[in-house]
Amino acid sequence: MLKATHNQQPRVVTVDKKPAYPKAIAELKAELELPETVELRQCRYLNNIVEQDHRFIKCLVKPGMGFGSFNTARRTLRGYEMMRMIRKGQIQGVARGAVEQRVNFISQLFGMAA
Repeated sequence: MLKATHNQQPRVVTVDKKPAYPKAIAELKAELELPETVELRQCRYLNNIVEQDHRFIKCLVKPGMGFGSFNTARRTLRGYEMMRMIRKGQIQGVARGAVEQRVNFISQLFGMAA
C-alpha cells in the first residue's frame, strides 16, 4: 500500500451516514493511520461540496454502464479528471476558459494535430 505524506493530521473527518464509516475510522485509528483525537462527524449534508465535485463523473459513467474491471475504471477516471482539471484552468500554462490554449495543450500532450 502506498503511504501518503501530509503536512498535518485532520481534526475532523466528515462523512455521510453510511454505517461502514465508523468501523473504517476505528480501524485506521487502531492501525495508527489516524490519531485517536480525530473526530468522526456523520452528517448527511456537510460533505455535499465534495459529493458535488464528482457528480459529473457519475453522469459520464452511467451511460457507459460502468466499467469491466478496476484497471479500466482507474484509467478512464484518471482521463476524466485530467480533462476536467484542464477545463477548470488547474494546469500551468492553460488559463480557465482559454479554449485555444486548451486545444493546443491537448494536441501537444497527445501528439495530435489541432
